[in-house]
Amino acid sequence: MRIGVLGGTGPAGSGLAARLASVGYDAVIGSRSSERADEICADLRERWGDRVASLSGADNAGAAEADLVVVATPWDGAAPTVAALAGVLDGKVVVSMANALTRIGKEFQPLGVPRGSIAASIQAAAPGALVAAAFHHVPAKELGDLDHHLDIDVLVCSDHPAALAATSELVVSIPGMRPLEAGPLSLSTPIEAFVTVLLQLNVRYRTRAAVKFTGIEE
Repeated sequence: MRIGVLGGTGPAGSGLAARLASVGYDAVIGSRSSERADEICADLRERWGDRVASLSGADNAGAAEADLVVVATPWDGAAPTVAALAGVLDGKVVVSMANALTRIGKEFQPLGVPRGSIAASIQAAAPGALVAAAFHHVPAKELGDLDHHLDIDVLVCSDHPAALAATSELVVSIPGMRPLEAGPLSLSTPIEAFVTVLLQLNVRYRTRAAVKFTGIEE
């Protein structure tokens, strides 16, 4: 399967693309500039060699041609980027991993966005797409370090059963990640906002916190 990552040149997007390439997916890092995407791919290939051999770069339109698409743009660019590609994304599973937040002094705060969440805004921008929300609570640095063993639960929300299934399959393909189906897309609002709590913990305890739930059998 070919996975496209829109806005995938940042730490989270490039880290996810590298992880997916390392487990056998054809991963395409997308960017407003295909040259910038190619630069990031070259850096990742220099670092990880054959482990990311299936990684490639393209502009966002090229990445949107993939079988499944992940939106990893900055939060304020997510809906406009998707809206411009809505026709290409029609009928495809589109995974939103963006969080809208800001830092005021020493405190992280979630931002109010149209429709309550970035994922819901993406669904409105591409009404024919099958939008899911996932990967919000995964530390970007650890995600991009292929030598780092992950032990993370990934909450997945969607109004579309096919998107829940496809996104969960993507998550479980990465060693150390467990997908948990958390309900409809409306629940992406508190899930996205909870990232501010994790960031606050990171500052307080000088760590990179992730999420792991007890009481749910494998």
